Amino acid sequence: ITPAPARSELVDTLLLHGLGATGAVWDGLTERLDHNWLAPDLPGHGGSARLRRYSFGGFAAAVADQLPTAGPLVVVGHSLGGVVALTLASGWFGVDVAGVLALGVKVEWSADDLARAAAMARRPERVFATRDEAEAAYRKLSGLADVDPAGLAEVDGGGGWRLTLDFAAFGVGAPDMARLLAGARCPVVVAAGEHDPMCRPDQLRALRVDAVTLPGLGHNAHVEDPAALLPLLDLLYSGR
Repeated sequence: ITPAPARSELVDTLLLHGLGATGAVWDGLTERLDHNWLAPDLPGHGGSARLRRYSFGGFAAAVADQLPTAGPLVVVGHSLGGVVALTLASGWFGVDVAGVLALGVKVEWSADDLARAAAMARRPERVFATRDEAEAAYRKLSGLADVDPAGLAEVDGGGGWRLTLDFAAFGVGAPDMARLLAGARCPVVVAAGEHDPMCRPDQLRALRVDAVTLPGLGHNAHVEDPAALLPLLDLLYSGR
């Protein structure tokens, strides 16, 4: 796990990005936080090492092993990061999770969805001739047009550019959200953008009647309007 610089060693907020992104997606939110934060790159992303096999427990264990504190922590996770946050909240990994904000987690997976993810997991690494081409590929894959493309690396010897993402991470599978929510040992807020095509608000409400809809926002609500998350975080901070 490669952490982004925290404002203090006394971390009380952990920010976990989604599949294909890096910790840089939280820059807009961290500028607004009055709390001390850590925004690592998950395994197989950005500057972090790859895993031999990807699972939600494997992601959670890797994050827990590198934390500078056992908590208590408020954990904010987007998409895949939201699943990892809930996995940490089970208490199985030695982290004291005081609250979770799970944003934009895909909760319904069809057979076609899983087949596409499996195909992505088998995708070979591609080398791009220029950084601009690699940036364009990163932005298309992550759906992040306005975030620093931190997940790039120059090929040794100057032979082009590549994405640092390990595509095998796409094979992590579908989460059992009902079980994860039931097993969380802390307050949990689940939320999605009103126009999120991957995590529709009605799908979330089928799991949690108190699911929050963020008006006017899409899948990357934390990037589109970071301030929209602050009232939800205040609820979790106040309950610590």
